[in-house]
Amino acid sequence: MTDSPDTHRSALAERLREARKAAGLSQGQVAKVLQMHRPTVSEIEAGNRRVSAEELTRFAETYDVTVSWLLGETADQLEMNDPRLQLAARELSKLKPDDLDRLLRLLASMRSSDAEEGGVSK
Repeated sequence: MTDSPDTHRSALAERLREARKAAGLSQGQVAKVLQMHRPTVSEIEAGNRRVSAEELTRFAETYDVTVSWLLGETADQLEMNDPRLQLAARELSKLKPDDLDRLLRLLASMRSSDAEEGGVSK
């Protein structure tokens, strides 16, 4: 049995709300950034209004998540028992604070560069 469009819209609405809260933004702040009315954001998050592909992309960029994640096509979260994640955490814990700051800036720069080139699906 396939999911109904209402089920997909409801799941998308939940992910949008979750991503907004994780980003620490209010509906009003998001509306301002996306040049929407706050009630529009509210209606989208309630699952009462459809979201265009362009709007979905803009939400993903604002919340720093992928469109795939918003659509529920990727995992809810990283698997904490992934050995690669555990290795990365061990290595990061060995860095000096200044080096960690530089690495974080480099990662942000790489993400930004990939997004500009279309290499990241957001």
